[in-house]
Amino acid sequence: MMTDPIADMLTRIRNATMARLDRTEMPASKLKTRVAEILKSEGYISDWRTSDEDAQPKSLTVFLRYGSGGRPAIAGLKRSSRPGRRVYVGNDGIPQVRNGLGVAILSTSRGVMSDRDARRHGVGGELLCEVW
Repeated sequence: MMTDPIADMLTRIRNATMARLDRTEMPASKLKTRVAEILKSEGYISDWRTSDEDAQPKSLTVFLRYGSGGRPAIAGLKRSSRPGRRVYVGNDGIPQVRNGLGVAILSTSRGVMSDRDARRHGVGGELLCEVW
């Protein structure tokens, strides 16, 4: 059993970008799927897909995005909150990642959302990770 599935997801993405792979595969969950949706909407990955309903265990495939010269769209990933040290922020304490060039992903009472959406809705929550 995995103790920190979000850290595993971020590590798999980080390793795949360093190896210049076009995709990476990992066990699927609702939380990971929502994080992948946010990464796609912010432009860090090109797409994501879950395996068929019949497949057990389900898998999540993340298709990575690269820019000119083969540079990955994701320059860095940082896990903020961990199982041993949870990090909670209020709506006024949501950090700006790289002066607004990156995105923070939060788990709020209204679901998992980006820092911009959390500020717009006026909610805080657990700071899951930062991507730039």
